Amino acid sequence: MIPRYSRERMAAVWSPENRYRTWLDIEIRACEAMARRGEIPAASLRRIKARAGFDVARIDEIEKTTKHDVIAFLTSVTEKVGEDGRFIHMGLTSSDILDTSLAILLREAAGILIEDLDQLLEVLKKKAFAHKQTVMIGRSHGIHAEPITFGLKMALWHQEMQRNRERMVRARETVSCGKIAGAVGTFSFVDPAVEAYVCRKLGLKPAPVSSQIVQRDRHAEFFSTLAIVASSIDKFAQEIRLLQRTEVREAEEYFSPGQKGSSAMPHKRNPVLSENLSGLSRLLRAYALAALENVALWHERDISHSSVERVIGPDATILLDFMLSRFTGMIDQLVVYPDRMRSNLEMTHGVIYSQMVLLKLIEKGMSREAAYAVVQRNAMKSWERGIAFQSLLRKDREVMGCLRAEDLDRLFRVEHFLKNVDFIFDRVFGRQKSRS
Repeated sequence: MIPRYSRERMAAVWSPENRYRTWLDIEIRACEAMARRGEIPAASLRRIKARAGFDVARIDEIEKTTKHDVIAFLTSVTEKVGEDGRFIHMGLTSSDILDTSLAILLREAAGILIEDLDQLLEVLKKKAFAHKQTVMIGRSHGIHAEPITFGLKMALWHQEMQRNRERMVRARETVSCGKIAGAVGTFSFVDPAVEAYVCRKLGLKPAPVSSQIVQRDRHAEFFSTLAIVASSIDKFAQEIRLLQRTEVREAEEYFSPGQKGSSAMPHKRNPVLSENLSGLSRLLRAYALAALENVALWHERDISHSSVERVIGPDATILLDFMLSRFTGMIDQLVVYPDRMRSNLEMTHGVIYSQMVLLKLIEKGMSREAAYAVVQRNAMKSWERGIAFQSLLRKDREVMGCLRAEDLDRLFRVEHFLKNVDFIFDRVFGRQKSRS
């Protein structure tokens, strides 16, 4: 991934040094297991553990000849170990190392992403409680519907991200699966006890059955989970973009001192962070598709998946780490305009109370069909002519034949729509208050 979208901690997971260090750890663990079985002399094991190392530049140099990265790695290690290096990689195939190491690296990356999600969840919770009673218009089809609160919107996002966290934990568990079973998974030249030992030491589960590789449905699930998380961020970012439109301006990204919005128009304050997140989410969804394509390999294995994973493993996790960090900061600094929310709520002259009137007329004995017709008739007139909805209702004989003036007054109160906000918050967050 390009440095612009890379954070140091996640990028380090995918560095050549960390990758080769993981390979070496797997090889040494396998040697330990074989030594326990008497297949490697104890003295040789001691020398292997004391001398084993690698040189990235040397590996690159060797690979120019071998055209095989694992063999180049093993050659580099053996150069440092000496004669006892012959015991390294006995009975193993390259995929034993590659797939087991990929599980470790993906698990490590997943741990960082889960921490990112926890930070985002805390910020969303804080914002939800801060705006629990901040009234705004709810929209369906982009059209004013009925009042909600901005806090409810944040609570909804929190709940979705909580589900994403649960998905991430499951995906980490699914992909944390190692394999030390030889060329086609039959343990022909390595005992199953070696696999069990290596996986146990590395915190992995052995694949119950494998071919030359761990099956890629596991990885497809992992990358699909990343795509779902990214799609949630895309959804939220689009909402911020919509709320920041000049005609709406109910919320906007923080615009820092010295920031510029346009090279041509000095007045511009653009939702560039949100737009960036929407764009990056497209990459995550594309990576998920690539992972799904990797599931169908020939026979016991081909390498058509290998080139794909070299790209999407680092790029997808690095990108999502960046996206979660950016979105967390954006929400934390989000500027909310309650007065503008209230103003927009009132701009449709009260037609948003139409359902309140409809239900009251039905309660008073009018058929639903008749009640709907009379309410809609007045609502359309209010909408088209810019006349207060309530004043039109007061002049309608059918309406006033069922309702008193004071009945109408009581219906046109925003509090009716907010009476269950506490109930919803309790379901999302439990009976607790936001942390300061």
